Amino acid sequence: MTQPRRRRQSLAGLANISFGFLGIQIGFALQNANMSRIFQSLGTRLDDLPALWVAAPLTGLLVQPVIGHLSDRTWLGRFGRRRPYFVAGALLAALSLLIMPLSPGLLVAALMLWVLDASLNVSMEPFRAFVGDMLDRDQHAAGYGVQTAFIGAGAVVGSIFPWLLEQAGVSNVAPPGAIPDSVRVAFWAGGAALLLSVLWTVLTTREYSPEEMAAFDGARAEDEAEGHAALAARGDVGPLAWVTAGAAVVALVALLGLEKEVYLLGALLAGYGLASLVAIRRARHGQGAGMLGHLVGDFTGMPPLMKRLALVQFFSWSALFIMWINTTPVVTGAFYGAPDAASPAYQEGANWVDVLFATYNGVAALSALLLLPWLARRVGKARTHAIGLSCGALGFASVFVVPDARWLLLSEVAIGIAWSTILAMPYAILASALPQRKLGVYMGLFNVFVVLPQLLVATVMGSITKHFFPTEPIWTMAFAAATMLAAAAAMLRVRAE
Repeated sequence: MTQPRRRRQSLAGLANISFGFLGIQIGFALQNANMSRIFQSLGTRLDDLPALWVAAPLTGLLVQPVIGHLSDRTWLGRFGRRRPYFVAGALLAALSLLIMPLSPGLLVAALMLWVLDASLNVSMEPFRAFVGDMLDRDQHAAGYGVQTAFIGAGAVVGSIFPWLLEQAGVSNVAPPGAIPDSVRVAFWAGGAALLLSVLWTVLTTREYSPEEMAAFDGARAEDEAEGHAALAARGDVGPLAWVTAGAAVVALVALLGLEKEVYLLGALLAGYGLASLVAIRRARHGQGAGMLGHLVGDFTGMPPLMKRLALVQFFSWSALFIMWINTTPVVTGAFYGAPDAASPAYQEGANWVDVLFATYNGVAALSALLLLPWLARRVGKARTHAIGLSCGALGFASVFVVPDARWLLLSEVAIGIAWSTILAMPYAILASALPQRKLGVYMGLFNVFVVLPQLLVATVMGSITKHFFPTEPIWTMAFAAATMLAAAAAMLRVRAE
């Protein structure tokens, strides 16, 4: 008997599946390109920026695996499995984008960043699994390529919109302690675009039922008893090692006088160890595994291919988060000579950052549709990703040799190629290799390795910047180049189909 197959999607069908990502990425781009600007406009110091950015990675670390686990087990009839999370996240994110530019001070802005990032993650995480749900393996590369193109297009719109508003006559300056009108209007328009694009995907797609998914994949239901027994058989040494590592980090912060946000890193390490101990003890006593037990078991039982890709993600996203936090102070300080957020030259430089971010995202969109499929057919997905990551390292290093800010556009071309492979290749590799019944939770757990390096950068980079180059943030780009090159080297160990 022939195994049933999913409907082959046309280009329009592929676009409908991922169109919501256009709006989600507009929200992320507005956040990435403007939050340092907002924080500095509201009075924060340069070396305090990483601490304020902690909210974003911490939220993703907690939200994505949980949403992945829940969406694997959700079925609301005609409303589907993943789409309820699309809508809930989009509504909350749109509300956050409305309130963010009205923040009267740093505390409100930091809180709204937390809410915004959580909401965007609620919508975003199921979109990764949605492509795998809706497409057979032979369309995974095309599906994630189209999704990457929408990510790039959305990021272009979100990044460049404040600059376009300034060209249209909207004020780009504000009194000390206030946010320019160009940023306010961009956030409000971005919220509307996010909600409408997500609703487009929700209304133009129909998800396969659990019965249809089981028939497509020919897989038995997960044997809960086997997973529960494996968890109960685990020893306590591993979890206790995580707790010990967390305690050691906390002690080092106190002994060496490191920045206080590094305490959070220690707390997370110890927290994971304690959560593992609780899950193991529950399994030993015959109690239900629950969500905690499933997440711990799935995390420790990741397939070998996923573990190798996780190391690549760790390095590549470390570089990206360094870029997102520091590009505005690097460009305004090193190329515009204006570290003071109250000066017109600073605002001009900050708007040029929007153009730079739009450039690398535009290049990523074109690369995903034109370069990556061609290159992947010739050298394979894994080597394509390694080549892209090497381009990214070159782009970061070039910041030290370009003569002025306009030449940074060439740096962004190289970074854009890397961005396209980061967004497409790992997910295309994984979607074809992971068990479909657990695609949501594995995609969520995989994104832990997107979030962990961001959290590490946010907690540690402030200390490095403060102690070694407090007035020269351009040196953070050297760290970005080195970690991106490490990602390319790690990718050489990955063997994909």
